Amino acid sequence: MDDIYRVLKVISESNTKSVLATIIHVEGSAYRKEGACMLFQDDGTQIGVLSGGCLEEDLAIKAQEVLREGCAKTFVFDMKHEDDLSWGQGTGCNGIIHVLLEPINEKFREYLLTLKDRLDRRERVLLARKLTAQSDEKNLLFLTESGSTFGGWKEEIPQKLRDLLHSSIPFKAISGIQTISDVPFYIHHYWPKPRLIIFGANPDTKPLVSFAHQLGFLIIVTDWRPVLCNREHFPDADQLMIGFPEEIVPKLSLTPYDFVVIMTHHFRRDQEILSLLINKKLYYLGILGPRRRTERLLGNQVIPPFLHSPIGLAISARGPEEIAISVLAEIIHTLRNGSKERTALL
Repeated sequence: MDDIYRVLKVISESNTKSVLATIIHVEGSAYRKEGACMLFQDDGTQIGVLSGGCLEEDLAIKAQEVLREGCAKTFVFDMKHEDDLSWGQGTGCNGIIHVLLEPINEKFREYLLTLKDRLDRRERVLLARKLTAQSDEKNLLFLTESGSTFGGWKEEIPQKLRDLLHSSIPFKAISGIQTISDVPFYIHHYWPKPRLIIFGANPDTKPLVSFAHQLGFLIIVTDWRPVLCNREHFPDADQLMIGFPEEIVPKLSLTPYDFVVIMTHHFRRDQEILSLLINKKLYYLGILGPRRRTERLLGNQVIPPFLHSPIGLAISARGPEEIAISVLAEIIHTLRNGSKERTALL
C-alpha cells in the first residue's frame, strides 16, 4: 500500500524535523516506482522504503544536507552499474531513479496535514509540483475532487490539471513527470486508504483482518453476534459494526472504491447480504464458498462476472491463514489491475 498513509500519520503525531523523499521519475527498472515515498527524521528514524536497501543509507545522508540547507533538491541515482565504481554497491538494478527530497517546514507540514484530512474524509487529491530550479511552496498545488485547492500556488490553474484529477482511473492513475504548457510538473494521485468491509466475524476472519491490517487497508468487520464481533477478537480492525445486514448496509455509505467480502458461513444471512449488495457499485465483491453455493444464494441464477466466486486466487489454499492470503492476493490484483466489469444480473 502507499507509504503516504504511514508518513502522514507520523507527521501528524510528531514535530520532529524531517525530510520527505519521493521517487518522481524512473528510467528503466527499479524496486519502487514513481510516487513511492519515505520519511527521514532528524533523530534517524525512517518510515517506509524506496529500494531494497540500496538507496536508504545514501538518502539519509542527503536528507541531513537538505535539512541543513532548508530547500528541496532532486538527486539522481544510477542503478545500472554492476560494479562498485559507481555511487552504489553493485546492485545492478538496471534503472535510473530521480528522488525529490523536501524538508518539512511549517508551511509544508500544514499542507501535508490538510492532505491527511482530505484523505481521511475519503476524498481523492491530485498533487502538482512545478519543477523549477527553486522548489519552494509557490510551486505546490493540491486539487481535491470536491473542488477545493490548497498549497502555495498563486498562478492560474491549468485546465489539464483539473482534467487529470477527474479522469484518473481509481487506484491506477500513474504518477510521474508530465509537461503542461511547456513546464515540467511532478504529478501524484492520492487515493483514500482502500476500505475492506468484511461481513462475518467467525474465527477464519481473524487472519484476513490481521494480514489486511499489515497491508494498510482500512478494515471494517460487521456481524450480528456481539460475542464474535468484538475488540478482543479483532484488535486490528479500524471499526466494528454490530447489527443485522439491513441495519448495517445503509450505514456503510458504500462507494465504487470499496472492497467487500462476505464470509458469515450462514446461508440465509449470506443470501440477505448478497441481495443488499448485488446492485451496489463496488470495486470488489467476493463471497466465500463453492461456486455452486453462490448460485444457490442467487436463486440458481447465473453468477455475474463482477462477483468473485469462489473468492481468492487459485493457490490450493488450506486453512484460514492460507485462504486469507489467497483472498488478499486477489484483492491486491484487483486493486492494481482494475475492477471487473459490471453487467446486469441475469
